[in-house]
Amino acid sequence: MKQTFSIKGMSCEHCVARVEKGINELPGIQKVKINLKKANGVVKFDESQVTPTAIAEKVTAVGYPTEVI
Repeated sequence: MKQTFSIKGMSCEHCVARVEKGINELPGIQKVKINLKKANGVVKFDESQVTPTAIAEKVTAVGYPTEVI
């Protein structure tokens, strides 16, 4: 499954790296593409292992308020 997320508070490539690292710690993540300028990210994942809500909660936990779009 592929899902887009709105990610607030990112200001640099370091922020993008933190978000990517946090998402990749979750089970079932296949691909992560974060766009700093658009303040969003697209994540491809195995929906039997992780939910969009869990991904959003993880990114919020590392410091960037996130919503499922």
